[in-house]
Amino acid sequence: MIVRGFALRALLFLPVTAGFAQPKSNAIEARLQRVEDELAIRRVLVDYAAFLDGRDYARYAALFTTDGEWSNATASHKGRAAIRQMLEGTLGKPGAPNRANFHIISNPQVDLDGDRATVTSRYLFVMRAPDGRPQPALAGIYRDELVRQAGQWKIRRRVADDIMPTADEWKKIIAAQAPKP
Repeated sequence: MIVRGFALRALLFLPVTAGFAQPKSNAIEARLQRVEDELAIRRVLVDYAAFLDGRDYARYAALFTTDGEWSNATASHKGRAAIRQMLEGTLGKPGAPNRANFHIISNPQVDLDGDRATVTSRYLFVMRAPDGRPQPALAGIYRDELVRQAGQWKIRRRVADDIMPTADEWKKIIAAQAPKP
């Protein structure tokens, strides 16, 4: 009688505990994957600024999907080649030493949905002032769409929204700094 009662309780208890064990394991794996994905996406943002500031246009363009797009209020560049040409036209030769400016990217808000993600982050572009001190020059918000391709997170679309100064104000600043023919 005692054995039978024990066996009955074991049979009743086993399915309940087995049911809890499997989802918990899957939940931990899902949580770990989410953390790994977010860290990988944050690394894309860090690499973006590092490659841009280091004038490593090939690695910068490779952060985008082959049909990736970079745009702001005044222009849009689609595809890695077009994105790379934009940089060369704006910043000069690849690999050129850069002691003139740098980017700070902060406050990333990453929203994951499987192999897709959206990210909103802030940027600050700092330039060398005439006296050599760092001077904030441009601040805004990046709005990104990323996808996972072959296990790597890539930018499908990045929209730069200049806030201070506005896009029109920034164009005037750049035009005033351009070398005169």
